[in-house]
Amino acid sequence: MASPRNLSHPWRSLAALFIMLIGLFVWAFFPGTDNTIRLGLDLQGGTQVILIPHAVTEGAEITEEQLQQTVTILRNRVDGLGVAEAEVTTQGSGSGAAIIVSVPGTSPGRLVDLVQRTALLDFRPVYAVLAPTASVVKGEKAGTVPVQSVNADAAFEKAVLALDCTDPLTIAGGTPDDPTKWLGTCSKDGLGKYVLQPAFIKGTNVTSASAQLPQNGVTFVVSLGFDSEGAKALATASTTLSALPDCSIGGASPCNAFAIVLDGIVTSAPRFNEPIIGGTAQIEGNFSNEQATDLANILKYGALPVTLETVDVTSVSATVGEDQLQAGIIAGLLGLALVIIFLLIYYRMLGVVASLSLVLAGVVTYFVFIIMSKTLGLTLTLAGVAGAIVAIGITADSFIVYFERIRDELRDGRSLRQACENGWVRARRTLLAADFVSLMAAVVLYILSVGSVRGFAFVLGVTTIIDVAIAFLFTHPVVVLMGRSSWLQKMGKWSGLDAARTTPVGLTETLASRRRKAKASPEEVSS
Repeated sequence: MASPRNLSHPWRSLAALFIMLIGLFVWAFFPGTDNTIRLGLDLQGGTQVILIPHAVTEGAEITEEQLQQTVTILRNRVDGLGVAEAEVTTQGSGSGAAIIVSVPGTSPGRLVDLVQRTALLDFRPVYAVLAPTASVVKGEKAGTVPVQSVNADAAFEKAVLALDCTDPLTIAGGTPDDPTKWLGTCSKDGLGKYVLQPAFIKGTNVTSASAQLPQNGVTFVVSLGFDSEGAKALATASTTLSALPDCSIGGASPCNAFAIVLDGIVTSAPRFNEPIIGGTAQIEGNFSNEQATDLANILKYGALPVTLETVDVTSVSATVGEDQLQAGIIAGLLGLALVIIFLLIYYRMLGVVASLSLVLAGVVTYFVFIIMSKTLGLTLTLAGVAGAIVAIGITADSFIVYFERIRDELRDGRSLRQACENGWVRARRTLLAADFVSLMAAVVLYILSVGSVRGFAFVLGVTTIIDVAIAFLFTHPVVVLMGRSSWLQKMGKWSGLDAARTTPVGLTETLASRRRKAKASPEEVSS
């Protein structure tokens, strides 16, 4: 059986940690990207939108169930921007209610577009593509979308020709369309006017939506998955349409394209080159990552049960402010300093290793927060700062468990090398169990909570994972290397492993008794 010191390879772990640090540093501070941590609504302010809900059916009353469903969908949409600490609240009830959405750091235009859209989606065969300008008789006004009719009759054709897709108000969208009727509408860029047949797939048949960058692609697409009904309809329609000629302005009618219509506006009109049997499709439209993500979130979280009218868009100031952020950071640094002082006094040289581990964990946490701010939209609030401070104590507990296990092994008569290895085997079970409990608590809290409490849970979970990584990749390897050094094997006073701390209690009392007797006078001994 191999000796304990051969069971671990500390240099490999340290090399892996070094590579990880380099990777995180490059990712966090890559030139041309935002290299700062986004702050929450309480620390930097943001955008607030006040929305008034209206029933889809004119004259109908808005129920509390519809109101709460709307709040849930809106919260899912804005949370889809990242861990953004968004606040979605209601004032009033029924038809007199107002919905207030507050999101830190998001542009007003993007937020309004995200929360106001009803996300009524359907897939329609393209019958004809026309020039975007309006063809109206002198004195008549250009029409607005959507133009709908049960049949493609002369009145419908005249209304479609009257559409002016070069007018920004015409292509604003947001008006529901009836998927069972013919539709005359515009593309979102205003460059095309479409005559569309009744829908063959509705938005309710969409089961998944995600933004992706295709292989060898330069623009993002939105990938969609469909239920069994939608997949069957997609296969039938694609088989029929793929046999038709290509579409162009003024070209053949009907043609092989299908239009993806969102809120009455054509988002994309790709062609069917062949039948699609797999039940998945992609929306292509020269999307940026942000545009594709927003569209995927709207489709993924469903249509609103009401229509929303924007009555006010304002920029809100920080509710806590920079002073409180500085106070939170100072509190964290003070707590870190007190923990380091305790470790240095009680564990001496081992305390130095623990202190370096804490500092390294702080550096990794900083890198991770920057990366998550760029990629996931992580927004740090005062509650998140509190979660990071709590994590200091969790990390320190890991070191204390390990160091005490080493002392226990030394008290059992093992060498320092054996103690460092055996102590880690025993300590890591306790460490993983404790961190697993903390991580599960953070996950449950994140799932069940909203707002700033969710931010606290997220930060606590991330820092708990970092604690495990540092303990395995830095603390244990460094202690093992120190245990192999001749200086620490002497177990002097400054090692933290001297006899006063590692001698069994019974043996310590026996030695102390002998020393007292040696110092006593002969008369005291005889008595």
